[in-house]
Amino acid sequence: MKLLIDTHLLVWDAGEYERLSAAAVAWIGDRRNELYFSVASLWEIAIKQGSKKEFGIDPRVLRRGLLDNRYSELPIQSEHAFFVSTLPPIHRDPFDRLLIAQATVEGIILLTANPILAQYPGPIHKV
Repeated sequence: MKLLIDTHLLVWDAGEYERLSAAAVAWIGDRRNELYFSVASLWEIAIKQGSKKEFGIDPRVLRRGLLDNRYSELPIQSEHAFFVSTLPPIHRDPFDRLLIAQATVEGIILLTANPILAQYPGPIHKV
């Protein structure tokens, strides 16, 4: 199964493993699953690192670690950007909305710990 891992789960998987739920550990740890991270997540981390330092992780180091640990990078395509406009206004975060669009367009399950994202229709699974 293909899984797009949301930004917080990526950060937790990379350095705050204890914050992951047992369900998240099971999904991410299942070697049968193909793991993906979005360029949007790296973009979000880079912006927050430069402004508020919310994420205490270097996006370059995170990317290298993800690629070295069975993750594949999912680029942002114009179709993803266009699909964002069709989403209901449940959540305003542009990065989260782009992740939802990517998962929907690509037919990948978005794995998230965010209960707000789980309210969207589409291939979203809350852990």
